[in-house]
Amino acid sequence: MAGRFIVIEGLEGAGKSTASQCVKAFIEGLGVELLHVREPGGTELGEALRDLVKRPDLADSPSPTTELLLMYASRAQLVETRIKPALANNGWVLGDRHDLSSQAYQGGGRQIDRHVLESMRDLVLGDFRPDLTLYMDIEPEIGLARARGRGELDRIELESLDFFHRTRDRYLQLAAADERIVTIDASQSIEQVQADIEAALQHAVAQWQE
Repeated sequence: MAGRFIVIEGLEGAGKSTASQCVKAFIEGLGVELLHVREPGGTELGEALRDLVKRPDLADSPSPTTELLLMYASRAQLVETRIKPALANNGWVLGDRHDLSSQAYQGGGRQIDRHVLESMRDLVLGDFRPDLTLYMDIEPEIGLARARGRGELDRIELESLDFFHRTRDRYLQLAAADERIVTIDASQSIEQVQADIEAALQHAVAQWQE
């Protein structure tokens, strides 16, 4: 089977780590090689940029435009040096976040103009898109409470509740407009979330095998 790129998306506390474990187990059950990466990060350069984006203690905090450029610099390096080579070798790639995060966080949360974001995406990625995105949807209040329970929050997690509501609204708009994005209700029990993820994966694989 040809290589496929599957992405997990969602707000803080939406259960992306648990979802990734479920997807990983499903893919490994198919007997195909899997590369698991995260954004921002996934390469030595990307991890350094991740630290700059996430650190809450920087005196010179990134402006929204700077943040956007750092995200796309990390993404470009990851796609060109790791994701595309893996797909070219018929490997599968599981991504913890990808371009949809920028469209939602920088577009919805930071309110950067949508045309600017689309131009940046097209410049950096061209027509490269995930084969399937699982968007883990949750109310920001619930997700942030879960995130706080994990410990110290990073710079983005410390944003206002309104920021996360705008981000979620943009996620939902984008998911509704793209058939390659499947929305999973992340407020359900873990068992039901896993069942919904597996159902989405089974449906996608069946389509890819036609």
